[in-house]
Amino acid sequence: MTITRSRRETVEFEHPFRITSLERILPAGSYEVITDEELMEGMEGLSFPSFRSVATMMMVPAPPPRSSFVEMVAISSIDLSDAREPMRSYPVSDAPAHLDKHRTALNIDGRRMLAEIERNALRGLHPQPEPELLAAPAMPLAGPRPEPKGLGRDLRIDACRGLALWCIFLNHFPNNIGSWLTLRNYGFSDSAEVFMFVSGVTCALAYGSAHSRDGWPGVITRTLWRSWDIYAAFLLLTIACAIMVYLTGGGRIADESNTRLLLEHPGAALAHAAILQYRPVNTDVLPIFVVYHLLFAPLLWLLLRVPNVTLGASLLLYALVHVFGWTVPAWPNNVWFFNPLAWQLLVVLGAWCVIAGKGVWPWMTCRIALVLAVLYLTFSLIVALSWWLTTLEDLVPQALASVVYQVDKSDLAPLRLLHFLALAILAVWLVPRDWQGLPMPLMRAAIRCGENSLAIYCLGVLLALASQIALADISNGLAMQIALSLAGILLMIAAATLLNSIRIKPRQPRLIWRLEETCWPERRAGKIREKAANGQPPRLLFREAIKLRTSRGDTICSVMRTLRCFLPKSQHDRFGSKREELNVS
Repeated sequence: MTITRSRRETVEFEHPFRITSLERILPAGSYEVITDEELMEGMEGLSFPSFRSVATMMMVPAPPPRSSFVEMVAISSIDLSDAREPMRSYPVSDAPAHLDKHRTALNIDGRRMLAEIERNALRGLHPQPEPELLAAPAMPLAGPRPEPKGLGRDLRIDACRGLALWCIFLNHFPNNIGSWLTLRNYGFSDSAEVFMFVSGVTCALAYGSAHSRDGWPGVITRTLWRSWDIYAAFLLLTIACAIMVYLTGGGRIADESNTRLLLEHPGAALAHAAILQYRPVNTDVLPIFVVYHLLFAPLLWLLLRVPNVTLGASLLLYALVHVFGWTVPAWPNNVWFFNPLAWQLLVVLGAWCVIAGKGVWPWMTCRIALVLAVLYLTFSLIVALSWWLTTLEDLVPQALASVVYQVDKSDLAPLRLLHFLALAILAVWLVPRDWQGLPMPLMRAAIRCGENSLAIYCLGVLLALASQIALADISNGLAMQIALSLAGILLMIAAATLLNSIRIKPRQPRLIWRLEETCWPERRAGKIREKAANGQPPRLLFREAIKLRTSRGDTICSVMRTLRCFLPKSQHDRFGSKREELNVS
């Protein structure tokens, strides 16, 4: 499982500066920079975890006339390094004469080229080859295979997943006024469709990245580990629900939570839970994801080769489920609240959108699709409200009443699927990647919950069961419902924040590489280590390392990585700024 982290830092600018990718001058002040990093695998020579940057984002004031707002923009790390040094925060033509003499045309062109390459990579663009390269003969390929590409971690994915987790919690305990804040009462679909689709998107991104980096063994390993995580969480959650119900005395709560079987027949219930056939109420999603993650490696193999055929097969299976009523065996009543044969369509559709969905993007962003989506959402809104308001029943034709009012969730009724697609089209129009609402505190909290979806989902199930018990035993008044809803969401946010704070962090020992592994002569390495301990400037240490390692044919990057291990933690930032300057020069 790939470990990721987000590193936040505040950068001070004493003078107005320019970020090349923004093409405008920003005022002096403090700016928050967020860097997403992932663990580098295959670095056996290191005795500590090494992370590499995936994406860099910066919180900057929005352009006029919305200067009072703050927006999050993706930037190049090279542009940020240039802006932090006064001599590089000006355009070349505006640089002072006494500073310009310290530059060479090679350095300027090199930094410009590196920054342009990184900006294009962040935007998902590919560098255009030179005419000479176009004229060169190409190597034959067995068949092009699309690889998932992106701009780093899309915060909208985590935000959608976090909001869906909140809505699932509010919907999971009955007679809750907070459920009116969710999608369930305003259309055919609800947060379950959003959660399933986003899970397909994240699986394609995560396992696609593992495939490009480690090949199919890496994909299979990650799918097995993730399936085991979800399976273990499901079993522990099942036992925890039974314990909570047992401590409250059982009764009506045992029937409503489907834990009476576990309390009265623990052996049979646990045996069927172990093979994913028995599930307490509100835990139905976890067994489905165990199966989906186990089968995602072959699904990814098919999507990378024949994506459209794979999506067509998924649609065909979905149609056959509705024609023949196919399902998967369950215990004791042979009913799955989420039929895996039907709900697989949303997971496959999410993965297909990541790998081969570029062709459908112009259709989703056209005005005709937007108009059709708004009309369908309006129709579903009227129908959904007519379930609760009798005054709206006359607006629904009787010919449609018998069809519309039987929206089956277990088999993902077509009306629910169409409603979700309409919501997706509307979201594409209203929430771009650089949406200004993402830095808001509420959205940041949702992003934290989305980053820890498995743990927060299990916590939400337990909180919903505890809230249901409190409404039944203490009070079911309006104030109690509001208090339980707010307290549950706040606990989920606090748990997600705590999980983010205790993630694995790299250790910072003085000596990271073993000398015998790096083949450094012990005498010279000891001198460099002694000079670093005495506080010698990084520039001089760098020169010592160059003399030693370039004679062995090592690259500049390996010299800088190895030299960093001899520096104390307090000098790492200083060395980072010097490293970029020395690397170009």
